[in-house]
Amino acid sequence: MKMEIIGPLLLSFLAGISTLLGGVLIFARFKNINNFIVFSLSFSISIMILISIFDLIPNSYVIIYNKYNNIGIIFSIIAFLFGYFTILLFNKIFNYDSSLYRVGVMSAISLMIHNFPEGIAVFMSGISNINVGLKLFLAIMLHNIPEGISIAIPIYYGNNSRKDALKITLISGLAEPVGALISYIFLKKYINLIFISFILLFVSGLMISLSINEIYAEIRKYTNNTFKYFGYLVGILIFILMNLFLK
Repeated sequence: MKMEIIGPLLLSFLAGISTLLGGVLIFARFKNINNFIVFSLSFSISIMILISIFDLIPNSYVIIYNKYNNIGIIFSIIAFLFGYFTILLFNKIFNYDSSLYRVGVMSAISLMIHNFPEGIAVFMSGISNINVGLKLFLAIMLHNIPEGISIAIPIYYGNNSRKDALKITLISGLAEPVGALISYIFLKKYINLIFISFILLFVSGLMISLSINEIYAEIRKYTNNTFKYFGYLVGILIFILMNLFLK
């Protein structure tokens, strides 16, 4: 494999496995587990909704609108709604004894689909300009850490298995280098901004539906509003810092 390919591929791999950094919190000891679960879930809601509303939707919509004009509005809405209702379908198909475990699995599925085009983006940008690829890698790595939290914490506290939590978190993160490899081997002639934009609109629908219909419903089972609002606030602050860094 050519050296100019290895560098960008390595960046996408490191960006993906950084998801595990968020997952290591399952080894921490907390005096009140319920408070930590509420904080983590609220934090996840903030990250998922803010990424969707301020990053994925506007950037993808503009690209699609510029390509298809007014009909692009309809295409964008369809892609978003397809993602939104997919989570509701998952909820009917997959039944788990623990609703908290289900939240973690659905988070993993949503973020795995999200990570796939991210891996493509890191890889392709790294091939065209390694400095741009490095900057994108750092930004994606930073926001993959809180994504790892949103997967590992509910899975671990849903079934008390660190092995499952880390395994599923790792699989979700590995979607990034897999996306990079597939784009290089099979799809480099077909992948473009329009394709990625439709995927990201679909992902934004997944994450918003997951936040509203699954994670928030789980949070309502707990009574400590202080940690809920604290989780929202920390998620907002980290999102702002990530975007400042990306600029």
